[in-house]
Amino acid sequence: MLSNACKYAVRAVVYLAIHSTVDNKLGAKSIAEALEVPQPFLAQLLRKLTTNKLVSSSKGPGGGFFLDEKNLNNTLWDIITSIDGAYKFDDCFLGLSKCNNENPCPVHHIVSPFKEEILRNFKEKSIAVLAAEMEQNGTVISLKGVDL
Repeated sequence: MLSNACKYAVRAVVYLAIHSTVDNKLGAKSIAEALEVPQPFLAQLLRKLTTNKLVSSSKGPGGGFFLDEKNLNNTLWDIITSIDGAYKFDDCFLGLSKCNNENPCPVHHIVSPFKEEILRNFKEKSIAVLAAEMEQNGTVISLKGVDL
């Protein structure tokens, strides 16, 4: 449902929420290494997120990416629409071009409630809340260093 770019962007923003502050900025290289994603691609995504005011950054010595209070109040939906656009959630599960409540595909009634719940959660959950839940639940955004 989400592109790899969007998945990387969400993971990077959550990583920043957990590991950065206004006084502790992180470079794209260190974020990419921690998340095991391609650094040039991640740097491009972080620039886009910064342009869209979803991530903050500063240049020069001691510069890097971080989240301020305003960034932390953004939602997952803000990141998703910035990278993928809103149309991803309008697509039919089976790929039909005209699937909706009036013209449903064979699985529309099965998939639609789940899509609506996911969409509601993405629109309501702030980055700060997601990061807090991750720390509380012990969930991870990278398997680097984890014994499997």
